[in-house]
Amino acid sequence: MRELSHRRRMLVLAICCMSLLLVSLDNTVLNVALPSIRSDLHASVSGMQWTIDAYTLVLAALLMLSGSTADRVGRKRTFQTGLVIFTLGSGLCSLAPNLEALVIFRMVQAIGGSMLNPVAMSIITNVFTEPRERARAIGVWGGVVGISMAAGPIVGGLLVESIGWRSIFWINIPVGLAALLLTARYVPESRAPKPRRADPIGQLLVIAVLGTLTYAIIEAPDRGWDSPLIATCAGIAALGLLTLIRYERRRAEPLIDVRFFHSAPFSGATVVAVCAFAALGGYLFMNTLYLQDVRGLNALHAGLWMLPMAFMCFVCAPLSGRLVGARGPRPSMLVAGVAITASGVLFAVFDAQASDAGLLIGYVLFGLGFGMVNAPITNTAVSGMPRTQAGVAAAVASTSRQVGQSLGVAVIGAVLAAGAASAAAGGMGHAASPAAAASFVDAARPAWWIIAACGAVILLLGLVTTGHWAERTTRHAAALFEEGVPTGQTSANAKA
Repeated sequence: MRELSHRRRMLVLAICCMSLLLVSLDNTVLNVALPSIRSDLHASVSGMQWTIDAYTLVLAALLMLSGSTADRVGRKRTFQTGLVIFTLGSGLCSLAPNLEALVIFRMVQAIGGSMLNPVAMSIITNVFTEPRERARAIGVWGGVVGISMAAGPIVGGLLVESIGWRSIFWINIPVGLAALLLTARYVPESRAPKPRRADPIGQLLVIAVLGTLTYAIIEAPDRGWDSPLIATCAGIAALGLLTLIRYERRRAEPLIDVRFFHSAPFSGATVVAVCAFAALGGYLFMNTLYLQDVRGLNALHAGLWMLPMAFMCFVCAPLSGRLVGARGPRPSMLVAGVAITASGVLFAVFDAQASDAGLLIGYVLFGLGFGMVNAPITNTAVSGMPRTQAGVAAAVASTSRQVGQSLGVAVIGAVLAAGAASAAAGGMGHAASPAAAASFVDAARPAWWIIAACGAVILLLGLVTTGHWAERTTRHAAALFEEGVPTGQTSANAKA
C-alpha cells in the first residue's frame, strides 16, 4: 500500500473512529433506557441483562473471526459489510415488537459490529506505520472508546426522555450511512500477505464457551445454582474451554494463536481489558437501576448524574493516549488501577451512594480510571507485533473488552437479582421505599467489591507487565511469528 498524505491518514483515522463511536455508544446508550424497555416490553432483570449481553456476546464470539477474515479478503470490504449489517440491525431494533425480537435484532447488530472495531484498528495500524505516530493515533482511538462508553448514559437519557427508547437506535442509521460513503471514498484496501485459514471448529468452541457460561450466570438466580440446566451449562463451558485450548495448540493456523500470549504485555493487556470492561459493564448496569429505581430519577436526570464520569473520560482518555505515546503504558495503567479500586472501595465500605457528594466523588474516580485505561490496552495489544498480524491482535484486544463487559453485566446483574429483587422491581420514576433502598444497597455491596478487585488487578498488571522483562517477552513473541514457529512450540523447540 502506498504512503498516504498526513491529511488522508487523519481522515482515515476519523472514519475509523466514527465506526467505533457507533459500536461503543450503542453498547452503553442502552443502559439508561433499560427501565423504559422493561416497562414497555415487560422484561425481568434477566431480560434486561440479555438485551445487553446478546450484543456483547456475539461481538466477543465473532471479533477474531472478523479480524482474520478481513486480513484474508480485504479490510475495507469487510469494514463496509459491517457498516451495512450494523445499520440494518439498528433499524430492526427500533421496530422490535417484544423483548425476544429486540434480543435477536441486537444480535444482528453485533454481527455487523464485529466487523468494525478490529478491522478499523487493523486499518489504522497499516496506515500509521511510524511507531510514535501510530501510538498517537491509537491514543485517539482509545480516547473515543472512553468518551463513547461514558457519554452513552447522557445521550440515552436525552433521547429516552424526549422521544422514547426506540430513538436510541435511530441515531445509528445516518451515522452508519455517512461512514459507509466516506469509507468507499477515502479508506484504502489492504490485506495480510499470508492470511490465516478459517478455523470453524475453534469458532464454534468459542461460541459454546461464551454462550453457556453467560447463560449460566444470568439465569442462575431465577433457576437456582443447583439447577441441572445451570450445572450442565457450566460443565459445557468448562469442557469447551479445555477442548479449545488443546485444539488451538495443535493447529498450524489457529483462531486464537497462543504465540501472542508469549508476550507478557499482550497477555496483561488482555486481562486488563477484561477487568476494566467488566467493571464498566457492571458499573453502568447497577447505577442505572439505582438512580432510576431507588432514587426515582427519570432517564435524563440519571444520565446527567453520570456526567462527571463522562467528563473525566473526555479529559483523561486523550491525555492517556499522549502519555502512552511519550512514556509508555505503565503510568496510565497505574492511575487507572488506583482510581477504579478507590471508586469500588468508596461504595463498598463507605456507602458513597448515601450522599450526593459521595456519589459524585465515586463517579469522578471511576471516570478517571476508565478514561486512563483504554489507550494502554489498545497500544500494548498491537505494539511489537508484526503488522501482518494486526487484525488478529486487535481482534483479541477487542474480544477481551466484550467478554469483560458481558461477564460484568452477567455477574453483577446476578448479584443484584439474587439479593435485591424488591428494589430492582421498583417502578420507574417513583422512589423505592427505604427498606427496598436498603436492600438494594446491601445487595450491591459484593458487586462494588468485585469492581474494586478489578481495579486492583489492573494496578498489579500495570506494575508487572510494563518493565524491561516484559519488553523482552514481546520481542520473543514477535520472533516466533517471524521464524514461523508453530503454535504451541517455543523457538528453542523449533531449533532442536
